[in-house]
Amino acid sequence: MNYFDKLKKLDLFVLAVMTCLVAIGTFAVYEATRGTRLEGLHSSNMMLFGLFCVPMLLVALFDYRLLTGKLSYVLYAIGIVMLVWVKWKGENINGAVRWLTIGNFQIQPSELVKISTILLAAHLLNKRAGEKLRLVQDIVPILAIFIVPTILIMKQPDLGTALVFVGVLLGMLWKGNIRATYLLIGLSAAALCIGAVIWLYYSDYELLSNLVKSHQISRLQTFLDPASDPDKSWHVKNAMRAIGVGGLSGSSGFFTQNGYIPYVYSDSIFVVIGEEHGFIGAALLLLLYFLLIYQMVRIVGDGKELTGSYVVIGIACMFVFQIFVNVGMHVGLVPLTGISLPFISYGGSSLLLNMLAVGLVLSVKIHQNEPAY
Repeated sequence: MNYFDKLKKLDLFVLAVMTCLVAIGTFAVYEATRGTRLEGLHSSNMMLFGLFCVPMLLVALFDYRLLTGKLSYVLYAIGIVMLVWVKWKGENINGAVRWLTIGNFQIQPSELVKISTILLAAHLLNKRAGEKLRLVQDIVPILAIFIVPTILIMKQPDLGTALVFVGVLLGMLWKGNIRATYLLIGLSAAALCIGAVIWLYYSDYELLSNLVKSHQISRLQTFLDPASDPDKSWHVKNAMRAIGVGGLSGSSGFFTQNGYIPYVYSDSIFVVIGEEHGFIGAALLLLLYFLLIYQMVRIVGDGKELTGSYVVIGIACMFVFQIFVNVGMHVGLVPLTGISLPFISYGGSSLLLNMLAVGLVLSVKIHQNEPAY
């Protein structure tokens, strides 16, 4: 199949929904930064979107099965090396070392490692050809390739991004045909860990403070007992007030335009949409996300090749987890953590990752029913 034929097979619905999301995000960034020292970030966002369309389309036209073969080991190794390199040469921004400076650009390797981990996991899962996953031969190696980047990212520290790997792991294991007993054991262990942390918070705070970093305890305290320290719960309370003030169709944006919401152009950008465009704006955003995920599920259902299905499921779980946590932390459903809202939050590394992920989904749509090279 030549490149022209491949272009004709691009999923225009996915591209249209993605473009709408980026347009909404660009407008939200404009609203969040107008009249501030960061005014003009929306122009950078548009420029980055246009620039990243090139690698996205290149990935879409490239047969994804080449990336999920032996090359997946190389890409994963490069990603791990970049995470290690961040520890020694990374830029410290707001107390976290997560970025590498290359020329005039800053890259967040933890974002790009999500893709390489999904590709390698899809390669390992495909070896079973849909058969039940074995504990030692299959599940343990897949757990290992997720645990390594998760630990390195938590040391940056970046708990939000690290947790994304957990969501992707569960989704890919489920699609890979894990036994229900193994999944129940894993989920039970996670529930016990969460329960133990909450129990220690109320019964032995000193021990918990030795096990968990202080800023993580602070966020847990904000979630479990907001009244205990109004200063620490300031962010979440203001976010909830701002979204509430937005009502049905939005308000003037008092909270987002007067410094009551930190990082309003990046991790907290959902508050801008909720306050300035109300329930209608937030519902439209969530509807677009639903349509994007729904189309990904359809691509999985229409395909006959398992590796592509694993890749798309991993990407869909990555998006779903980030959307749920980002929206949930601003309405009090989950503890506050640093995590971007796909295609909406400002950030070059995040936008590049999301567009490369869409490129992979498009590649699966184009190639999965075609003969492999």
